[in-house]
Amino acid sequence: MKEFFQHAATTHGVTVRVAVNFLPEQSRPEAGKWFWVYHIRLENDAGEVLQLKTRHWKITDARGMVNFVDGDGVVGEQPVLVPGQSHDYVSGCPLTTPNGSMEGHYTFEREDGTALEVAIPFFPLAAPATAD
Repeated sequence: MKEFFQHAATTHGVTVRVAVNFLPEQSRPEAGKWFWVYHIRLENDAGEVLQLKTRHWKITDARGMVNFVDGDGVVGEQPVLVPGQSHDYVSGCPLTTPNGSMEGHYTFEREDGTALEVAIPFFPLAAPATAD
């Protein structure tokens, strides 16, 4: 399956692209568990070297329950991006409802040590409807 990025946001010259897919083989609707995988591409067109330091996610389920996830880097990495470079990673998100959403921001560090906050675009998590 060829993947394409469905959502994108550019902040201060850094573009965050997101492709999201529902994974039925990792989901158990009868047990109240749904799972998505998302592919993120970070593109540095800011004209300066940047290092990704932290992530902040807001994950909302269909009941309106909000979870915040904060941490260092992404999937154990804090990549350095020179101008024109991109970095890709894949991660996943479980929910207890068949629909929800994710959004947030990354904090990058400039060479002079100052912080740069970059938006992660809002994207929906939606399981395909199934016939009963």
